[in-house]
Amino acid sequence: MKVTGFTFIRNAVVNDYPAKEAILSVLPLCDDFVVALGNSTDETAELIKSIGSDKIRIVNTVWDESIREGGRVFADETNKALAAIAEDTDWMIYIQGDEAIHEDYLPLIKAEMEAELHNKKIEALLLKYRHFYASYDYLAESRRWYRREVRIIKNLPGVHSYRDAQGFRINDRKLSAKLIDAYVYHYGWVKPPKGLQGKVRNFNQFYQTEEWIEENYPVQETFDMHNADRLVHFRGTHPKVMQLRIEAANWKFDKDLTRETPKMNFRRRILQKIEDLTGLRLFEYRNYKLVK
Repeated sequence: MKVTGFTFIRNAVVNDYPAKEAILSVLPLCDDFVVALGNSTDETAELIKSIGSDKIRIVNTVWDESIREGGRVFADETNKALAAIAEDTDWMIYIQGDEAIHEDYLPLIKAEMEAELHNKKIEALLLKYRHFYASYDYLAESRRWYRREVRIIKNLPGVHSYRDAQGFRINDRKLSAKLIDAYVYHYGWVKPPKGLQGKVRNFNQFYQTEEWIEENYPVQETFDMHNADRLVHFRGTHPKVMQLRIEAANWKFDKDLTRETPKMNFRRRILQKIEDLTGLRLFEYRNYKLVK
């Protein structure tokens, strides 16, 4: 069984993305790893090279900044990495530059890939998500945050990144995916208030016009947390590859942020209550076909 990891990245240093940690978190599962390295204006290239693994293959790319509709440039860059994956690869592991997988889940992921390798009914593995917000001590939990995504895919003809690199499809068909009990830790929203507000401005440049950004997210020193919806305290452990980063930059807040998030509207409160009681997320968008 041959496994290839892949990702895309650009300006990871200036945007404070844990891109190196993301790659290291899944590298033990991979025989090789493809990085679509965008035309950065910081030291991202040096950061990736500092990993020092002969498994890593870098594909230098130039982002098409004219693609602003729905963040399609992210899918475009992901597909450049996909195109560099060898035909003899069986499974492909996708990790974005602000994600990591805890080492505790690696044995399970490997076992699932081996078990489903020749099962034609399974085209992908679906992983659960933990979304960290503001600091490494808080999780965002609500219907606003996707709870599952395809991150492990069989190397099948026609597989491509979909929309803004949220998931994958074969042509316009959803992949048949098996849900496994492993989590992706998403760190893209772990920023101090000023940094978080800057992240939103940088992120939206690939979705919106400059005028829209200035009107909706003007430069300021705080972030109103309106998209957090609901925060809870994180009681678990982080991946070992993240420990040095966390020790160096896990700032503390003078308030309990679980009490600072805005109230949900009536519809979301009802749907959230149903999910809390039953585990069912009604009207959930799924970019995959769940195989039980």
